[in-house]
Amino acid sequence: MQRWRGLEQLPGGWGRCVVTIGVFDGVHRGHQQLISHAVRQARRRGVPCVLMTFDPHPSEVVRPGSHPAQLTTLRRRAELAEQLGVDVFCVLPFTREVSRVPAEEFVHEVLVEKLHAAEIVVGENFTFGHKAAGNIELLAKLGERFGFEVESDALVSGPVERADDPSGTSVTFSSTYIRSCIDAGDVVAAASALGRHHRLEGIVVRGAGRGGKELGFPTANLSTPPHAAIPADGVYACWFTHRHRGSSEPGRTLPAAVSVGSNPTFSGTERTVEAYVLDVDADFYGEHVDLDFVRRLRAMERFDSVDALIEQMHQDVAETRRILAADG
Repeated sequence: MQRWRGLEQLPGGWGRCVVTIGVFDGVHRGHQQLISHAVRQARRRGVPCVLMTFDPHPSEVVRPGSHPAQLTTLRRRAELAEQLGVDVFCVLPFTREVSRVPAEEFVHEVLVEKLHAAEIVVGENFTFGHKAAGNIELLAKLGERFGFEVESDALVSGPVERADDPSGTSVTFSSTYIRSCIDAGDVVAAASALGRHHRLEGIVVRGAGRGGKELGFPTANLSTPPHAAIPADGVYACWFTHRHRGSSEPGRTLPAAVSVGSNPTFSGTERTVEAYVLDVDADFYGEHVDLDFVRRLRAMERFDSVDALIEQMHQDVAETRRILAADG
């Protein structure tokens, strides 16, 4: 899969293509259906499938300070798009100037003149152009004028298992819904809507040195990207995958008990993400880490003594083993 930032990397002699457009944060089950539809149409036509997304999130440019919690990094979104068969992952830098481009001009200048779109596949709630003035109806009219087809997919619904309701409740898959699940600590529901575990990425940094090793549970402390969707405070069973320093290849995937919060037993004030990797005595400092959240064990709490905390941590580790053994 080719990865472009902007359209300056468009190769010479570029022909027709099928384009799907959106932020696609999370690449959740609804996004997956839409992207797969675009890929099928591209294969049917014998042309490349281009996924166009934006960075930064348009809301942050239009309304500074309103950036929603980010479910996936751009790198992760590209990986997931490639798994779905996308040929080109195109990131369009979203600026004030781009936000002011009228809908018709965006279609003509970007989709027609540069990408030579033969077909555009978008969700039924797709809007575009200055003040989101463009919609499916306008896109279809412009398609008749400029010679491309438009297909819109309905929003996708399905059963979602929740931590407190394994039987499942039907919901419409959306990034907003998944963010609310993560914010509540229900990573089971988030995974059900995503189609995989929610992943938090970060770099291992030096922690506050507040007794992790002394307590018998040395942790890897993560520095996470801005706007990352960090689950609610608590302790979680997670899969921990690291990349060795200087390498893009993933290392081993290991079981971990992960604490999210401010360490109230030690009167902490800064919110941190700390992973205790089970049965491994290693220093992951400086390495890139992926944490896949499987289940929340409990909320964050303050203990009356260090001994009580250590006893609870042993219970957390045992519960983490049980949950991850079942997860496979």
